[in-house]
Amino acid sequence: MPVPFRDLQGDAAGGVAGFLRVLPDEDEGHYMGALFLINALGEPLEFTYNRLEIVQRFLWRRDGLRRHAARRLASSLFEICPRVPDLLLCLAEEVEPELFTQELEVSIPVARLAGETAIVGQVAIEERELLGHEERVQLFWQGRQPEPGSPQRPLVERLAARGLLLEPFERARAGLHEVYGARGREAESDGDRLVG
Repeated sequence: MPVPFRDLQGDAAGGVAGFLRVLPDEDEGHYMGALFLINALGEPLEFTYNRLEIVQRFLWRRDGLRRHAARRLASSLFEICPRVPDLLLCLAEEVEPELFTQELEVSIPVARLAGETAIVGQVAIEERELLGHEERVQLFWQGRQPEPGSPQRPLVERLAARGLLLEPFERARAGLHEVYGARGREAESDGDRLVG
């Protein structure tokens, strides 16, 4: 006869958070992007990635090129990711607020994150929130932050309580380096290359 039990961690695993990374390799004219999905426990669910090679990058202004790369990579990752997260988080140093206020519209809550003491450019429609226990993190919500009764609010609070607001970005970086670093810059397989 099986032992009666209840999985308490399974009950807390509700919700899916997406972590968007956009990493430049400006010397080579490439940008790498990843959309890393985890549950509230930090367990990986999906890892979607792509790389953008900028043709004739010498024609671009530096800030225009970075915005273009972020938009193209985010669009491609959203199209190919097999699962829809409940909320999307990205780093303020990698993604400008205009990406989700003027260039792309998504139907889930989006926040740009930065350390507690970081100075971040903010637009008027972003709501700032400070979360975390040992490591405090600034969240700049695009539009309004998730309300207390919404399904996204407990997910954000669980991530903050477990120290999972910034840490998954490092796992996404490691995943990109595993995928692209191990193969070398010149070796690309079909489907990984997005030329813009």
